[in-house]
Amino acid sequence: MALPKIGNMAPAFSLLDQSGNKVSLKDFKGEKNVVLYFYPKAMTPGCTVQACGLRDSKRALGRQHSVALGISPDPVSRLKKFEDKESLNFTLLSDEDHAVADKYGVWGLKKFMGREFMGILRTTFIINKQGKLVHIMDKVKTKSHHDDVLEVLKSLD
Repeated sequence: MALPKIGNMAPAFSLLDQSGNKVSLKDFKGEKNVVLYFYPKAMTPGCTVQACGLRDSKRALGRQHSVALGISPDPVSRLKKFEDKESLNFTLLSDEDHAVADKYGVWGLKKFMGREFMGILRTTFIINKQGKLVHIMDKVKTKSHHDDVLEVLKSLD
């Protein structure tokens, strides 16, 4: 499945967050830019580094009129544990059937330790206040992800 095209409207979705509340992309339209990042699995080393970087950048994201949304195939209960364990201060969304990941073209074949399997391809989408896709980061470095996101957001002004 292909990634959505920059300049097009971002694919719509509604998913449950870590508290079991329904969150939709349209909830942010006209209000905030959205940093929509897909990550493979909560409470794993790389995903934790990435999430904590965004947690620590919440104020800087706010200055850019932006909000972070993390999507993984984890169940709501695991997302809640991840939020509590790492004191996360942004929304995590559960995409257990990976339908949203499919829409965004980030569910695909992965290789790890000689084994092949289907999973989330770590990717970040920057969506502007109008709901348009303005940037795709498909070569994500977990340690610098938050800084890379902030650089892209600053370039949008």
